[in-house]
Amino acid sequence: MMQLTSYRGRHVVVLGLARSGVAAAKLFHGIGAEVVVNDKKEREQCPEADELTALGISVVCGHHPDGLVTKDTALLVKNPGIPYTAPPIVAALQIGVEVVSEVEVAGQLSPAPIIGITGSNGKTTTTTLTGVLLEAAGLKPLVAGNIGRPLSEAALEVAENGWLVAELSSFQLKGTSEFRPRIACLLNIAETHLDYHGSMEDYVGSKAKLFENQTEDDISIYNADDEICRRLAGKFKGRLLPFSVTKKLERGVMVDPPYSNIHPGENEAELERWIIHRDDGGLEQRILRVEELGIPGRHALAAIAIALAAGAKPKQLVEPLRNFRGVEHRLEYVGTFGGVKFYNDSKATNPMATTMSILSLPSPLILIAGGLDRGSDYMELLPVFRERLKGLATIGETREKIGRVAELSGLTSVKIVEPVEDAEQTLRRAVKEAADMAEPGDIVLLSPACASWDMFPSYEVRGRIFKQSAHTL
Repeated sequence: MMQLTSYRGRHVVVLGLARSGVAAAKLFHGIGAEVVVNDKKEREQCPEADELTALGISVVCGHHPDGLVTKDTALLVKNPGIPYTAPPIVAALQIGVEVVSEVEVAGQLSPAPIIGITGSNGKTTTTTLTGVLLEAAGLKPLVAGNIGRPLSEAALEVAENGWLVAELSSFQLKGTSEFRPRIACLLNIAETHLDYHGSMEDYVGSKAKLFENQTEDDISIYNADDEICRRLAGKFKGRLLPFSVTKKLERGVMVDPPYSNIHPGENEAELERWIIHRDDGGLEQRILRVEELGIPGRHALAAIAIALAAGAKPKQLVEPLRNFRGVEHRLEYVGTFGGVKFYNDSKATNPMATTMSILSLPSPLILIAGGLDRGSDYMELLPVFRERLKGLATIGETREKIGRVAELSGLTSVKIVEPVEDAEQTLRRAVKEAADMAEPGDIVLLSPACASWDMFPSYEVRGRIFKQSAHTL
């Protein structure tokens, strides 16, 4: 992609409105490009259209018009969620018009170095915590991207001596070519979004684009506990900074002593574990005890690694790490009641997300799972059920299926909660069943592995009822 000023007076197509499309349209209009915005939705479904029209930007809604993209088109900026099979994108690629997401544009704009964070699970929590840690260290972060605020909009406001902290999806990264973060972090890779990418190879390749343009002056952070991340790291050009909860690393951020596959019933809370950083020379520095973390698991280690790479001092991270309680419904610490810790992970709407959450918490663990039946047999949960769970309470349409997986795993403490008066009371009963299985030192986790729509209008409603139930046991 050329410098943005080179598009002055040239034809630029922005495909898709929403926040990222509006930001890109305003940006190119502001530098003098001839901008046309197109959205397949009808005009009444595009409230952003009036704002752009008032600025003199051409907006076409309701269809993809013939001749939208021609040989005179200099660039097509697409909404990340629009598939590459959309007719304007197909036409652009056929005639050699570059197709990018607004992340590529932001990379050209930002006066500050960029921190890019991606992964199949945990992006929002890690990105949010990274912003908190950098703020505490006085490093002037501005958080944007897939987390809500368009990256190209934030790039116009970030301080030159600060950091632009970007949560990035595979959809956004697929539409980049020269984007180069100073610090790039890969949290994990799981099989997902194949309906968009068409293959696992394309999905992984899109994630890897975060590191593609880095040099030896940059830093590449990755999860050393994830097999695909380790394999990709062998191709990274930046200075490697791994993190792990299960390995003693030669350098990086880690838990000491490491976690292992503790069998249910062996209480890991009895061990004093520290988060440590080991530098390239092998010098170790303790940061804080694992039990002091406001959130559990690898998300915290990833954010610590990023903050240290950005120049934060370990002592500056301790208090914000203690006080951070996570993003609501994403492995959110609810509280400790009767010596039992409760975590709300209602956003975990697929088996892989639930697996990652289970692996992020110590045993003994009692899980509440179940919800909308989309046809899965949930057998991918069997290994973590066998290795990590002490008990299970299931709800919703999938309660019998998930209960069956638990039985096959050898788990004996399984409660299949039948529907009662209403959905709220059913979930409250499941929380009570889980709490009855727990002993002081145990954890009760809501991580459903299913969407909420069989019982609740959203995962947010489900999560809030879980939290109320825990507080009123």
